[in-house]
Amino acid sequence: MRLAILVALIPLTFASAARADVAEIWQSKCAMCHGDDGKAQTKQGKKLKIDDVTTAEWQAKHSDEVIRKTITKGIPKTKMKPFGEKLSAAEIDGLVKHLRSLAR
Repeated sequence: MRLAILVALIPLTFASAARADVAEIWQSKCAMCHGDDGKAQTKQGKKLKIDDVTTAEWQAKHSDEVIRKTITKGIPKTKMKPFGEKLSAAEIDGLVKHLRSLAR
C-alpha cells in the first residue's frame, strides 16, 4: 500500500519541482525586463519598450514555436539574449507554458 502511494506521488513531486525551476529561471533571467507578471512594467521593460505578454493580442500573435525560438535564439540587435545553450529544451518548454499562464 505504501509503495503504491509513493509511486503515485512521484509525478506530482517532479511536476512541482519543474514549476519551481521555471519560476527560478523566470526570476533570474526574465523578470528584470518582463516583470514578475509579464507586463514589462519594470524600469528595464519601460526603457526597452517591451511588450506586455499578458494581453490577448500578444498571446494570439505569438505561437509556442515563435516563443520557443525567441527564448532559444534571442532577438538580434536587442537586449533579448539567446538562452538555447544555457537552458534545456524542457526548461524552455516550461518558460513557454509559463508565458501562456500569464495571459489575462
